Parts: sequence; C-alpha cells; structure tokens
Amino acid sequence: MGLCFSDVRGGKQAIGGTSQQNPNSNNNAAHNDAVDFFFKSNGQQALFTQVELSLSAANLLDRDITSKSDPMVVLFAKKRDGKLEEVGRTEVILNNLNPTWIQKITIAYQFEMVQPLVFHVYDVDTSYHNKPVKSLKLKDQEFLGEANCVLSENGSIKDVILYSHVITRQNRNRQPMTIDAAGTNLNVVLTIIVTRQNGTLTIQLQNRNGHGILRKLGTLTAHAEETIASRTTVELTLRCCHLANKDLFSLSDPFLRISRMVEGGGSVPICKTEVVNNNLNPMWRPLCLSMQQFGSKASVMLAKAVSLTRFTLIQETPLVIECFDFNSSGNHVLIGKLQKSVADLETLHREKNGANFVIPSSHVREKVLKGQLFVDRFLEKEQYSFLDYISSGFELNFMVAVDFTASNGNPRNPDSLHYIDPSGRLNSYQQAIMEVGQVIQFYDSDRRFPAWGFGGKTPAGTVSHCFNLNGSASFEVEGVDGIMAAYATALHNVSLSGPTLFGPVINTAAQIAGQSVSNNNGKYLVLLIITDGVITDMQETKDSLVRASDLPLSILIVGVGGADFTQMEILDADNGERLQSSTGRVATRDIVQFVPMREVNSGQISVVQALLEELPGQFLTYFRSRDIKPHARHVC
Repeated sequence: MGLCFSDVRGGKQAIGGTSQQNPNSNNNAAHNDAVDFFFKSNGQQALFTQVELSLSAANLLDRDITSKSDPMVVLFAKKRDGKLEEVGRTEVILNNLNPTWIQKITIAYQFEMVQPLVFHVYDVDTSYHNKPVKSLKLKDQEFLGEANCVLSENGSIKDVILYSHVITRQNRNRQPMTIDAAGTNLNVVLTIIVTRQNGTLTIQLQNRNGHGILRKLGTLTAHAEETIASRTTVELTLRCCHLANKDLFSLSDPFLRISRMVEGGGSVPICKTEVVNNNLNPMWRPLCLSMQQFGSKASVMLAKAVSLTRFTLIQETPLVIECFDFNSSGNHVLIGKLQKSVADLETLHREKNGANFVIPSSHVREKVLKGQLFVDRFLEKEQYSFLDYISSGFELNFMVAVDFTASNGNPRNPDSLHYIDPSGRLNSYQQAIMEVGQVIQFYDSDRRFPAWGFGGKTPAGTVSHCFNLNGSASFEVEGVDGIMAAYATALHNVSLSGPTLFGPVINTAAQIAGQSVSNNNGKYLVLLIITDGVITDMQETKDSLVRASDLPLSILIVGVGGADFTQMEILDADNGERLQSSTGRVATRDIVQFVPMREVNSGQISVVQALLEELPGQFLTYFRSRDIKPHARHVC
C-alpha cells in the first residue's frame, strides 16, 4: 500500500520487495490464504493453483500533450453473467509508452473452469498521481485499450482436461497428488498448463469491448507463472560507489531495478529500490526478497526433489541488477548493469567485495565501469505465513462496538438504520455483525465476544461512550447469536443520543489487547466498529489509534447509511501516510480498515474479502516485527 505512485515523488519510491511493504499484500480481489481458510471452514474445497501475472506493454497510445501517458493495468475476471469483477491493479508508470510493470497480479487458476480475463489499460491523470492505485476511480482516467483472453490459453485444452481429471480423481480418493494416470509427474503437467510460448502471451489492444479498432493501440504482454510457497526470504542492504554522473548541473539520482531471468530467455522485473537524490555513492533501504520472487517454480520443485535444504538451485537463478539515473520525464538513463545470482550476492557480502557494473556494447566485449555494487547485509531467514501462525494455535479474538447516536433515527421508524424488521430482514447493523462475525468466529476457539455500544443513554440516565451491549456486568456474549440478541435488547433499553466518539471504545479494546501481551497467549484482537456518520473526536481517535498500533489489535470500521465517510478513509491511512498523534508520534503500523456497507449491498465488494484484505498483513506485521514465531507443533 502506498508504494505505487507515478508523480515525481511517487515515481521515486520503491516497489516490490521492500521491507516496508505490506508483508501479505494482495490485489484488490486476489486470493489470500485467510479467505481460503474461511471458505474451507464452510466446506468449500476449491481446486486451484495461484498464478502470478507479470505485465508489460508496447506502443501505447499517447494521451498527454506535454509528456507521455502514465499507464496502469487493471485486470478483471469476466463472470458468467458478463459482469466484470476486478482482480488487481499494477502500479502507475510515469511517462512511458512501453512500460514494464513491477507489481504482479495474482489470480486463482480454477482447474475445472473457463476463466475469461479482461485487461484494461489506463492513462492516469496527473491530478491523481499522489493517490494509491486502489483508490483511483477508473471513470476519471483516460482509457488506452482493452485486451481479452482466457486464463487457460496459457496451455492446451487437452492439458486442462487431463489435469482436471487427475485432480478430481485423486482428490475424491484422497490419493497423494504426484503422478497422473499416464505416469506423468503432476508438477510437469501443471507447468504445461501455465505455459504458452514460455508462459508468455502477447495480445493486441482494442477499443472498449473490442468494438471498432480505429487505430493501433499497442500490445499487452502477460507472463504467467505458478506462485511458489516458500518461507525462505533474503534481506539485502545494497549500496554503490563511484557511479558515473549522468546529469549536467547536479549529480545522478540513482535507483536499482532487479529482474529475474526466466526460462526460455528474457527477464521479469521483481522490484526496484527508492531513488537516492544527488548521490554517486548511494545506499538504499533494505530489500526483503522471497524465494517466490527470485526463484522459478521449476527450480523450486527440482530443489525439493533433491533435498537441497537451502534451495541452492533457486539461489543460482540469474538476477539482472540495473542502476538508473532517475528522470521525471520517464527516460531513465542506464548507469550500468550486472548479472549475479543470490548466491553470488551472498559471496560478495561474505568476502566484502564489490562487483563492477558494465555497459552493454555493440562490440564483442562489454565496457567494465568503475562503479561497483556492494552487499552490506545479507540475511537469509524464514518468513512465516498467516496460516502458519493460525494452524499452530494463534487466534483472532472478535470484539464489536455499535453506534447508538441519534443520527441513526428512531428505531421504531422503518427508515431508521436501527429498525428491526418483523419479517426478519436484517438491518445494516445486523448484517455487518453477522457477515463479519461469521468470518472471525472461525479463528476464535471459545467464541466469547466482547460487545459494546457507544453514544447512547443507558438505563442509568447517563450518556455512555462505551457500555456493555448486554446490559450486564460482563461485556462478553456467547457467539454471533449472542451479539445479535444483545443488540436487539439494547435497542429497547438504551436511548439514542450522542455525540459520536470512538476514543473510549478503542481505548477499552486496547486495554484488553495489552492484557493479551502481558499473558503472552498468542491472541490477536479484531475490533469491529459499526457507525453511521461523522465522528466528533477525530484527534482523540487518532491518538488512541497511534497508541494501539503497538498492540496486537486491528480495527475494522463498517460505515452504514449514506453519510460522508471521508474521515473514516483518513483513519484507514490508505494514502501511504501513517496516522500522527497530537504529540507528533507516528503510528508504528496501519491497523484500520474501512468498509462502506453501501458498497457491500450494491455487490461492489465482498465483506469477507474486504475484511481479510488487510487483516493478515496487519497480523503478520505485528508478530514479525517482534520476531514472534509460530508455536512448535507437538506430534503425538
């Protein structure tokens, strides 16, 4: 989040592989293992593999007058009813008609389904260059072209049918999925499915919906690879010295772009560093690269087959490291390049040597430059996933807080947001409690949930901004049904009042999270706040959230009704800037996710996906930053 901008400031930021990046970042509607866990808990056993798409384009249409287009790709899955469901977006690339995007888009390849894909390429307007790509409204951007394909086009129909038959047969019989009926290694069959011309498909861009090609709009190229599950990561700190100066009136502004060589030739960019201004001896912030980024599927499987514990074959995969001088025009000047494997980088670190950059030459020999690359830090470590923690006994504990302010309307009136319909139709508060609670309850063993209300006048005659929803001395209720019953009872016993204050509820949740830290019980808390409008304690809420960012706590805010939720989006901090307290302290991490219920009701987003889009990353950021590992599994 917050790393995919295309203005001068944003264009200088790192993309992919940075240690500052969300450790479990996903595309807007891409697969993540938390969603899988939820669906599997409901008995839905999807048969899929994860496919990662690397995208590039050539000869795009130039929509800008004084510069070149700033392109971004949005991938949609076309449903049976013809509707498009967004899967993910690339970053925006500044001033470039032949872009190669670093941000990959991951999609779940369903073996037994035909999956039509639609790619839309946009020129992002300069007024939006400071915004994260996921917040961009596509109708406000210039449309550059559309490309259509079917995900299975990366392999033959025969291969798809064969693989689907093998998977189905072996899954039903609970057989190990290694060899198919013809004796072929299943991993080889899988590689064939996602491989067409070495996994690469180039498509001619057309006008929207493929109608009326008036002029050449360029091409889009997609390179598909199955993603690989690996906990092994390498943390690198890179620096250079004696770089050549490419500027006239100042020094170069260097950045590194790292690409991985792929089977059949060519390379795929996996990350770039931030730009260091005016410096010929730069040092960049640490990179954290996973085996998934710099290792191919084939090399991983081969390494596992011969029991190479340190994935030696993956470490030998060639990496192309290019150093550029950044230019705001998009015409970055190559300072030098070199080719090293991860194993080579480890050797440079161990021996404290530098590697000389070269400049490609039309002559037989490349020109060796004075500029060198050094590896100041090389650390190989295990990076555990969300499910590694959950499966070893870590839990998510659910808490809920309901808005009882007068702006919701009299609960007795049918137009009130709190109106309980005798027919059984759920109001927005009930819907949010049910849909979110049904997800989180699968991660909570005792299913006893703290439940509060705020902004209401209790039977004692005082306005409270954190009262027990069930009206008793204990704030816990039994299960999601218990929350629903307590909410319905509170509507009869509590008068709607105000104002809308978040601070007291967040502080109460933070106190419970602090007790979890003291008890060292491996619990991570999720507070659901359901509200209808504008809060009146904005700075106090920010102060509470900044303090809570050090605790095992995430906060999901669901907005109900048609109010202006701009303040909630500020708390969400999706603009890449962390919240700051009144004393100037900056939040250690983003712990808020905001979801407007009107978008859920309109079918634009799924509550399950919206909730779990950022939660696993927030969870992992907390435990990884404290070097807390999953519990050891005991074998009976």
